[in-house]
Amino acid sequence: MTTELLPPDRPLTASLLRALPAGLLALLIAQCLPHGHWWWRSLVLGTLNIGAFFPLLFLAAERLPGGVAATFGAVQPLLVTLLVVVVLSERLCRWRLLWGGLGVVGVGMVVLGPAAALDGLGVVAGLAGAVCMAFVVVLTKRWGRPDGVGPVGYAGWQLAVGGVVLLLPAILVEGPPTGLDAGAVLGHLWLGLVGGLVAYGLWFDGLRRLPVTATALLGLLSPLTAALMGVVVLGQVFTWTQLGGYGLALAALVAGQLEPRRRGPSLTSPPAESGRGCLAGGRRSILWEAHRPPGPATLP
Repeated sequence: MTTELLPPDRPLTASLLRALPAGLLALLIAQCLPHGHWWWRSLVLGTLNIGAFFPLLFLAAERLPGGVAATFGAVQPLLVTLLVVVVLSERLCRWRLLWGGLGVVGVGMVVLGPAAALDGLGVVAGLAGAVCMAFVVVLTKRWGRPDGVGPVGYAGWQLAVGGVVLLLPAILVEGPPTGLDAGAVLGHLWLGLVGGLVAYGLWFDGLRRLPVTATALLGLLSPLTAALMGVVVLGQVFTWTQLGGYGLALAALVAGQLEPRRRGPSLTSPPAESGRGCLAGGRRSILWEAHRPPGPATLP
């Protein structure tokens, strides 16, 4: 969408037009504003998630081939899996770390071609964007969502804050919007309404319901969907390598939603207490209590 319809070399303007109108529309629909500590939390999340991530995303898409930029975005689940250890004090989930790595490999097989080239600024933008989004995912899980605020209102807070943060830099650096033909207007409407308001509303609702590392793996759908649209819309054809990578990435996405099986409790030793995180649980087994071996006999 960015490379086909939007004016080139205007990442700040593209980010502003994607965020601010959608954010204001969401506020009108939800009719609620942040309150208390949610003002500064919305500022932090909106700045990282919209004010920083959007320009970095557009910059990476402009400076790098689409496949290279998508591969950097696919690194996000790995970053989330590591950040939950530091921010949420969870145990490292090696299961999802493994599948996250395989998902990156699969995405790379789908979108990277022989003409893939690296641009220094594009690489930095791609990696920085992945880091920003990973922090947003983890902080959103840590802070939750205030009672009485729906996903549309919550997304609207961040889109509006991010748009306000982008307003002055976009005007000072790139000037007023130009080159907005019918295709560009259509592209901005799609990115703002569907790729902004609807997508973020669903995303934040999913983050509230699902484990954070499992939700982060859903980010693999973005480059896979873009590749599929290239086949359907632009008439591109998958090679056997791309088909194999597509299958690997989908397998990683599905497997990452599953919890690895735990071994059953032993009848000769008490089950170990598990910590928080991937295998959180930690209650003493009823089976152990029922079959606990008798202690030594006591003399009268």
